[in-house]
Amino acid sequence: MDFLSREGSPIPEDLWEKIDDTVVSTAKKILTARRFISIYGPLGASIQTINIDTVSELEESEGNISVIKGRTYQHIPLISQDFSLLWRDLEFSEQMGLPIDLSSAARAASQCALKEDEFIFFGNDELGYKGLLTEDGIIKLPISDWSEGENPFKDISAGLAKFIEKGIVGRKALVVSPDLFVQLQRIQQGTGTTEYDRICKLLDGNIFSTPVLKGNKAVLVCAEPQYMDLVIGQDMITSYLETRDLNHYFRIIETILLRIKNKEAVIVFE
Repeated sequence: MDFLSREGSPIPEDLWEKIDDTVVSTAKKILTARRFISIYGPLGASIQTINIDTVSELEESEGNISVIKGRTYQHIPLISQDFSLLWRDLEFSEQMGLPIDLSSAARAASQCALKEDEFIFFGNDELGYKGLLTEDGIIKLPISDWSEGENPFKDISAGLAKFIEKGIVGRKALVVSPDLFVQLQRIQQGTGTTEYDRICKLLDGNIFSTPVLKGNKAVLVCAEPQYMDLVIGQDMITSYLETRDLNHYFRIIETILLRIKNKEAVIVFE
């Protein structure tokens, strides 16, 4: 079954290739969480649920009926964003031999990517999903004024020490809001080195910034797959919706779910 409705659409194959290239290349420039969280999948569009193990050791109960203790199952939600192409623009490009302007597809891909990151960092309270900053039981540390002295370096060092204390080992990553990212560019007096450079050495360069974080928000994670991963059912792809008033309407879709397997691998500074 062609659930993307491409085969019956009036869009030629070469245009589909251009749309796919535009959507994927644009999304890659925006997506932040995928740069440090391990990917589990893609599993396929038909996969609707996935298990989440949140304890160190799973146990199978004894008796005539057995269940796995410490394991839950959660629905993998769908994220989408629509866009359209006007028939007059397509006809003009074909007759004049000019490239088709796919700015609307690029804008939609950007919005879809931002929706993905917002879901990963904050979840969705209405639907019962938690994110990196909103999960219950994660470690929370007070944030200092990053515009003064060595406060950013001290805060991150304290976070890394907390990981050592909890036995959390592996690849670390820091994600900050744009406001904090600017404050990290401050040069320490007498050193010629920015706070960003100093913290980069602690984290092997894994510092990221995303517009979905606002104000003085920062999160430090140990992104090894035994601690967390990003489940992908259907990776980001474009489907054909309909022809209306001769214009063509499309929908970018993806199904994803963040799995936090060890909440001690997430430290939020606030």
